[in-house]
Amino acid sequence: MPANLEIEKKYIIEYPDTDFLKSIPKCQYSDIEQVYLLSEDGVSERIRKRSTNGVHKYYHTIKRRINAYVREEDEKEISEAEYLELRKRANPALNIIYKTRYVIPYKGFNMEIDVFPFWDRQAYLEVELSNVNDIPAIPDYIKCMCDVTNNDEYTNRALASKIPDQIL
Repeated sequence: MPANLEIEKKYIIEYPDTDFLKSIPKCQYSDIEQVYLLSEDGVSERIRKRSTNGVHKYYHTIKRRINAYVREEDEKEISEAEYLELRKRANPALNIIYKTRYVIPYKGFNMEIDVFPFWDRQAYLEVELSNVNDIPAIPDYIKCMCDVTNNDEYTNRALASKIPDQIL
């Protein structure tokens, strides 16, 4: 199966009102446990446990960066047994990331808001694009602080290594 291209913009946003987000029609949210695995240079390999309403799904993802906006991504759903087996390859230098993800459709884009337990003033907003020239519409209730698309300090993998200070 050929890998897909992931094209996205990433922003630091003010910590959102999560009750308000949940009230938005078509908002979907889930708790995520994300574990980075030992992998070759230039490759980011992770597993995720995504829990929604008590139902758990497991994923294995391999990403290779093409440029600041584009990554080659191969993701597949796996069984719990495969997840537990892969977890034995967890990178001991990286922490497990726990977050709640809110996905909200808005004007043709999906707003993916990641709220982490270690920040109380900021969160991430990721918007997947069809091409690098897309300019996503962002709803008024999301307060963008800065674009961190090109800042390697604000990747989830970097967070697993060292949590940057809050910028607010």
